[in-house]
Amino acid sequence: MLTRGAVLREVPGRFEVVELEVDDPRQGELRVRMVASGLCHSDDHHATGDMKVGILPFAGGHEGAGIVEAVGPNTPGFAEGDHVVFSFLPSCGRCRWCATGHQNLCDMGASLATNARWEDPTSFRLTLDGAPVGQMCGLSTFCEYTTVSTASAVKVDPSIPLEVACLTGCGVGTGWGAAVNSAEVRPGQVVIVMGVGGIGINAVQGAAHAGASAVIAVDPVEFKRTSALGLGATHAVPDIAEAAELARSVTNGQGADAVIVTIGVVTGKHVGQGLRAVRKAGTCVVVGLGEARTREGDIPLTELVLFQKRLQGSLFGASAPTADIPAQLELYRRGALKLDELITTRYTLDEVAKGFDDMHAGRNLRGVIVF
Repeated sequence: MLTRGAVLREVPGRFEVVELEVDDPRQGELRVRMVASGLCHSDDHHATGDMKVGILPFAGGHEGAGIVEAVGPNTPGFAEGDHVVFSFLPSCGRCRWCATGHQNLCDMGASLATNARWEDPTSFRLTLDGAPVGQMCGLSTFCEYTTVSTASAVKVDPSIPLEVACLTGCGVGTGWGAAVNSAEVRPGQVVIVMGVGGIGINAVQGAAHAGASAVIAVDPVEFKRTSALGLGATHAVPDIAEAAELARSVTNGQGADAVIVTIGVVTGKHVGQGLRAVRKAGTCVVVGLGEARTREGDIPLTELVLFQKRLQGSLFGASAPTADIPAQLELYRRGALKLDELITTRYTLDEVAKGFDDMHAGRNLRGVIVF
C-alpha cells in the first residue's frame, strides 16, 4: 500500500515528506497505522551526519505508537486493533542479554545501522520509486503506516492516549532509566542532570522518583530550567560549574552522588565536567551521543582511579522495554510519572522539519507528530 513518510535523501540533509510504498507484513511482522511520533535528537543525529545511515533514502523516526492494522501469517500474540508502543531497540527474548534482563543490549541491535531487516541486510519494507528505503531502527515512525518486527512492538492498554504513550518508546525510558537503573540513585542523594531536553527532563523525573534529596538541572535555556523545576528538580542553573559548586555546598564539599550527561551532542569536555563534579565513588552516567568518529575524551584519570569514580554508559536507560514500557505507563496512570507535560508542541507530518528547527532553537522539551 502507499503511505506518506518523512525521509532523508542526503546527509547532511533535512527531512522531507514523500509518498512511499510499504510492504504487507510477513511472518513475525505487523503493519501499524501510526498515531503519534516523538521528535528525538537521535533522528537529527542522522540528518546532520553525527550518526551514519545504512542506506539512502532513509525514513526517520523511532519513538512512536500506533494501532495494528495487519498481522503477518503465523504470527501469534498480536491482533488487529492492538495498541502498540515501539521500542527503538528490538528484543528477541532468547539471546544472552535478553535472558539476563538486559533487553536493551539484545543481539538484534547489531544490525540496526543497516536500516534493513534484522536477519537480512538486503531486505527492506519501504520503497520510493522502486528503490529500497532504510527504516530507522527498523521502524520509521515518521510514516503514516509502517511495517515492523514484533520484536520492536509492545502492546499497551488502549485506555492510555497514544500521543503520550509514544514517549516511552525512547525518551522517557532513556532518561528515567539513566537515573534509576544506570546511576542507581538512592533516597537522599544529590544528582546533577546536564541538559534537560527530551531525555534529561526524564532523568530529572527518575532521580526525583528514586528519592534524591537534591536534583540539580543544568541547561542554558531558561524555559527548560523552569520546566525542570516543575517536574522534580529542586534547583536549576545555567552551567555545570555552578551546579558542581551547588552540589558541594550541600554535601560538605564532597560533590554530587551522580551526574547524568544528557546533552544533545556530547563531547569529551562534557564527560570530564561530569566526572569531576561527582564525589569519591560517585557515578557519571553518559547518555547523549556525540560525533561518531570522536575518539578522545577529557577524563581526569587520577580522580577516576584514586577516588574510585565510575564512568557508566547508558543505552535506553538500561531498560527492559517489554517490562518497563507498561510499568512506566502504569506510573503515568497513577500520577507518578508526568507525560502530558513533556509535550511542548504538536506538529503535523508536513511540519517535521519545523519541529527539528524548534528543537535546535531550544523551544521544546519534546515535539510530537500527531497523525
